Amino acid sequence: MGLTRIGDVHGYIIDEGEKIPQEGKLYYRGIDVEDLVRSASAEGRYGFEEASYLLLFGELPTRRELEDFTTLMGNCRALPHNFAEDSIMKAPSRDIMNKLARSVLTLYSYDEDPENRSPENILRQCLELIARFPTIVAYSYMAKKHYYDHESLIIHMPDSTCGSAETVLSLIRPDQRFTRLEAELLDLSLILHAEHGGGNNSTFAVHLVSSADTDTFSAVSAGLVSLKGYKHGGANIKVMRMMDEIKGAVKRWDSEGEVADYLARILRGEAHDGSGLIYGQGHAVYTKSDPRAVLLKEKAAVQAQEKKLAAEFDLYCLIDRLTPEIFKKVKGSDKEICANVDFYSGFVYKMLGLPPELYTPLFAVSRVAGWCAHRLEEIVAGGRIIRPAYKCVQKRRDYTPLTARHHH
Repeated sequence: MGLTRIGDVHGYIIDEGEKIPQEGKLYYRGIDVEDLVRSASAEGRYGFEEASYLLLFGELPTRRELEDFTTLMGNCRALPHNFAEDSIMKAPSRDIMNKLARSVLTLYSYDEDPENRSPENILRQCLELIARFPTIVAYSYMAKKHYYDHESLIIHMPDSTCGSAETVLSLIRPDQRFTRLEAELLDLSLILHAEHGGGNNSTFAVHLVSSADTDTFSAVSAGLVSLKGYKHGGANIKVMRMMDEIKGAVKRWDSEGEVADYLARILRGEAHDGSGLIYGQGHAVYTKSDPRAVLLKEKAAVQAQEKKLAAEFDLYCLIDRLTPEIFKKVKGSDKEICANVDFYSGFVYKMLGLPPELYTPLFAVSRVAGWCAHRLEEIVAGGRIIRPAYKCVQKRRDYTPLTARHHH
């Protein structure tokens, strides 16, 4: 079992060998994420930069430290000279995650000291990557829209006074305008996705390659290619596709009976993609609740009213409430399940006017903070190379000379 001081996830307790379901909790460096979120909201400020500082340095920043950190991040938003033209515009991609991974690897060539493994140099590289991810994602998206969707190419320079959430919204909108509530909602999503323990697939990938003593750009790109998978970062896209089908198939969104019947059909494999899964429901660790989903749902309720999407939001809430009991009846299981963060994050992005091709890249804009914290931990710990154990189950066979082989 791996040990880490970065993130901690709780969804049950063990009592005499039995797993007892509990309300889910997520901690960053021992700090309850809910406290981070509530504090930032109460003080009328954004919280992603504070969360990033905590993950990287292990302590909450003072007001001066947070101001200095936010200023430093803002000054690093702009990409190196000619990087956008040479790397993004001349080599666009249909897939933003593909372009993001390639851009991170290309940044190696623009770095003044890419192979220096000192903690100080790795920290510098990490800060620059966290700051630049919103800009790279936005530019990659605008290039994709121009070269593949044949729309006008609009590129804005990042504002050094903006945080990560504000930077994303500013750079992908032609008029650069956004409301405070929109920025707060995206900022909340970034806070909640920044870290989730060292056992998730992408973070483990960063640990794995970092243990081999590779460079920062290679390590972060490993996290990106893992996150690109539909079973990891692309899960909220599956939720949105399922919800689009439900909205079309169920005539009365406020009818518990109609919604319950359709959910049962999905679980029996008779509707949607035949997988028998209600996407966005259930989690490997969380049982009674996913704290990220709880906080996102709470903030989304306010935005849904403003965007006149209350009826759709109520449908999400109804599915959230009905699924656990229907799951038990159809599957004959007593397993506790709850809505996970993917169930609401796609709807949140939709309310912000963000297209599906940006959902996973935005996950990366957030999670890179956690990846960098885990990379620093791996490097500072100076442990041995991680080598997962596998056992070959193929039976031993004799070698057959080439002249004696026959097709079967």
